[in-house]
Amino acid sequence: MTLYGGIEAGGTKFVCGVGTGPGDLATTQFPTTSPEETTRAAIDFFRQTAGGKLAAVGIASFGPVDLHPESPTYGCITSTPKLGWQNFDLAGTVARALEVPVGFDTDVNGAALGETRWGAAQGLSDSVYLTVGTGIGGGAIVHRQVLHGMLHPEMGHIRIPHDLVKDPYAGCCPFHGDCLEGLASGPAIEQRWGKPARELGPDHEAWVLEARYLALALNSWVCSLSPKRFVLGGGVMNQLHLFPMIRRELAGILNGYIRTGEIINGLNDYVVPPKLGGHAGVLGSLVLADLALASKSGK
Repeated sequence: MTLYGGIEAGGTKFVCGVGTGPGDLATTQFPTTSPEETTRAAIDFFRQTAGGKLAAVGIASFGPVDLHPESPTYGCITSTPKLGWQNFDLAGTVARALEVPVGFDTDVNGAALGETRWGAAQGLSDSVYLTVGTGIGGGAIVHRQVLHGMLHPEMGHIRIPHDLVKDPYAGCCPFHGDCLEGLASGPAIEQRWGKPARELGPDHEAWVLEARYLALALNSWVCSLSPKRFVLGGGVMNQLHLFPMIRRELAGILNGYIRTGEIINGLNDYVVPPKLGGHAGVLGSLVLADLALASKSGK
């Protein structure tokens, strides 16, 4: 049995796991403090839990991050505003300490990989995972590969139509104001309505607006990436009544233009919640470990 380690490196907490998949995953979590203290806790967990039997480690990290292997700063968290973590070599630190191959990607790409291998997008060649919480981020699987490019997709910062008459809220993104994250993230909901999303009842007018904004974003990716399924996770999406609302909005926005089985059949299997719940990211980091080991082996 090939044993993997995984890190879901978040801005507020690290979730670490050891195993081969959902069936045998052993996890721990701890607050994200200084880079040195936090990575030391992760490395200690791997040594104590795996006993030197790890074949590889995967890291699904908050960002921005450098994902280009030929870059001198590959594996680093780059321009984050989080104190102490800017330009920190996360992947290299773990690789040197444990002396195993290390796979490295964004936290949301990790979740996309986890849901593709074991979760709601299992068996599909093309899908999008979107997390809607403190921020909004997305990862795309295209032909069974994570989509990369100049950096990595920043789906939370696309621009969507903003009717200032219906919604005069200016948006909370410090860079763009009323981008998708600025209008539809958890902080945007709380600032607009004076309460966090979890305290708003299912009949609150907030959800009509939220469903509209998310559907407008999904429409952009339906038309550009043509995924076979959307998996929507994150704290805001714990409001399961949002899913039928988003599906109805998306169908209206598409307006019959795209006619595939997924769309015609009412979108119930097209816009779905994750199956892995809060473990999507750490399980995705195990996939990154598997890919790193395969790359080293030349498979």
